[in-house]
Amino acid sequence: MLDIKIIRENPEQVKDNIKKRNLILDVDAFLEIDKNKNYLIVKTDELRALKNKVSKQIPTLSNEEKPAKIAEMKKVWEELKSLEIKQKEVDIKWKNMYYKFPNVLDPTAAIWKDDEENKAVSKFLEPTKFDFEPKTHYEIWEKKDWIDIEKWSEVSGARFWYLKWDLVFLQFALVNYALSQLWAEWFTPVLPPLMTKQKAMFGTGFFPADEDGLYQVNPEIDELYMIWTAEVPVTSYHCDEVIDVEKPKKYVGYSTCFRREAGSAWKDTRWILRWHQFDKIEMVTFCKPEESKKMHNEMVAIEEKVWQSLGIPYQKLNVCSGDLWNPAIKKYDLEAWMPWEERYREVTSCSNVWEYQSRRLNIKYKDSDWNRQFVHTLNWTVIALSRCLIAIIENYQTADWNVKIPKVLIPFMGGRTEI
Repeated sequence: MLDIKIIRENPEQVKDNIKKRNLILDVDAFLEIDKNKNYLIVKTDELRALKNKVSKQIPTLSNEEKPAKIAEMKKVWEELKSLEIKQKEVDIKWKNMYYKFPNVLDPTAAIWKDDEENKAVSKFLEPTKFDFEPKTHYEIWEKKDWIDIEKWSEVSGARFWYLKWDLVFLQFALVNYALSQLWAEWFTPVLPPLMTKQKAMFGTGFFPADEDGLYQVNPEIDELYMIWTAEVPVTSYHCDEVIDVEKPKKYVGYSTCFRREAGSAWKDTRWILRWHQFDKIEMVTFCKPEESKKMHNEMVAIEEKVWQSLGIPYQKLNVCSGDLWNPAIKKYDLEAWMPWEERYREVTSCSNVWEYQSRRLNIKYKDSDWNRQFVHTLNWTVIALSRCLIAIIENYQTADWNVKIPKVLIPFMGGRTEI
């Protein structure tokens, strides 16, 4: 979350930041609530101190003096009780507004209204061309029986799927390849839990913004949530800790993810772009504040290295302010070329979220003066498996309905060069 001092001391900067993000938040109204909240804290503390003082005096008083002090005590108690009720009401209003404040944008973030105005800052390879009429990925896998488009709805409802045969091997080839690349970059591999408590969802910024998009398990019993991304449990791994970040702590988590997301059309369903269950490989880094910009650039460079090695055309976006989620101060997306659709589609993203998450999760380090400071956290989707499968199938298809295997994946496919 945003440092409250920034809102109190630089309200105009905060207003400008909100405007650039295309959000609606009443900063002045929040500051009034904040002022009232602080007043009530002071006032209730004073009354508690007075109550304690009077309580200690009463036993020492004579029988003649006690009734007056007891009456005074009763008035103090009634006033304190009333103020405590007001304090709780104001505190709820305060939290409901405070937790919605977005992070302060990086000066180099692109300032535009929404995702329609995102612009590419670089491109890799020209869009794939064929000397035959290309097929969609779902035409190929339906012909190959790589996916079952009927049984999924019978067993689990809409927007789930069965992957079969060669597509399963290709997915795990991607997983093993990506993990090997990140292992070489000193990222610690993690298989995180797929369910987390509310604290982890709040701590990483998914609450209170995205409750509707998450699956909750056994409400009011376990109060667990299916993860949207491995970022949630991996970032929360160091919750309430003081960690050593003399060298940045780097993790790569592989997980299945769950999202109550609906596409706009059947094409989106067949393209497995918008599904309730999907697999991702996610990087999370913890570092000193002065190193987070450097780490962001390094993580994006690794991201590009992986996708360049797959030989898939893509464009890199400096995501605009109106398209950034609240924790991110800056984000880069990679969009892979999808031949049949003749457009680029988002396949990865890399965000620097500064101390937004570490404040919520209470993750600190000791600086050179041994003072405890909040770490900076960064996260990056290395590969969203379903979208990467689409990109490979469509860009590596052949005229006879086969799919060539990217060179770097051949060792992970048992030497097979085509499926």
